[in-house]
Amino acid sequence: MLDMGTRTPRVTDWRLVVQSRLDRVRADLAALGPPDPLDQESRQWRAVVEQEAAVVEDMITRTESRWRTVASWWSGWHIERAWRSLHEAEIAVVAAGSGFLGRLPGLKARVAENLHEDDPRRVALEELRPGEFPLAVEREVVVDALRAAFDASDFAHAGSRALRNKLIATSVVLFVINTVLGVIGLVETGLIPMCVSAEKLPTVCPSGKAATGADVWLIQVFGAFGAVLSAVVLLLRRRPSLSPYVMVGYQALIKVLLGAALAVVGILALGAGVTTGLIGVASQAALLLWAVILGYGQQVATRLLDSYTDRVMDQARPLPRLEGQR
Repeated sequence: MLDMGTRTPRVTDWRLVVQSRLDRVRADLAALGPPDPLDQESRQWRAVVEQEAAVVEDMITRTESRWRTVASWWSGWHIERAWRSLHEAEIAVVAAGSGFLGRLPGLKARVAENLHEDDPRRVALEELRPGEFPLAVEREVVVDALRAAFDASDFAHAGSRALRNKLIATSVVLFVINTVLGVIGLVETGLIPMCVSAEKLPTVCPSGKAATGADVWLIQVFGAFGAVLSAVVLLLRRRPSLSPYVMVGYQALIKVLLGAALAVVGILALGAGVTTGLIGVASQAALLLWAVILGYGQQVATRLLDSYTDRVMDQARPLPRLEGQR
């Protein structure tokens, strides 16, 4: 039997990012030096750093059984637990310090990534002048602003996970639909007619002059190929992401599966004479070419999905605002 305690934890992008930031937290804590015996609040914050760092370490190094790993991957609880504890540790190590003069530029930039410029917590932080208030007051201002910023980031991660799960569920449904259509076409040849005929034009079938059980599969393959072309464009224009949830693979999968389904529907429309007088299919090559075009045509439907996904991911990985942008 495999000893679960000797299993090597998986190395993933989010684990590397979290580990590097955890190392930074520990380095910042060590750089603070011995605690001030008169500042009991600082001691408490140092304890919080150690506690949350231990949680993060557990989340990124723990091993689970295969089924529990799948459940954790779907729920994302270990990822979000690691990020939330890391954020608390980062807040605590800042609060454990005896002053914020050197940290203010970085703190303001981090808060500005996630909070609107009119948010009172961001305004209070930006107007903070070290030494103007007692250390306890300054600490509360900084902690409130950072927590609000990190909460926004954590909620964005949860939204990304929910979107990822929806994309996966949609992909499964499309895969089942395409498989059922292909099996029906294979078992009952002609039940899903993929041959196209028109006046003064010969009857054209995907695999030749006569219908075969492979026609539906063939149309789906060419439709998927057309969708792959649009998926390549998506991959080329996609920006690198440090979010723990990467959507581009699921978006591309939906495009391919939807392209295969739309190709079948489109060829059915051609065979039903919906485009009579507009489109004439005179050869097998033309029919297969239309399957590719119809598969690429899913881009019209998935463009809205791409735009929505971009907005969700921009919240999870905020980018600096351009000058003049609100």
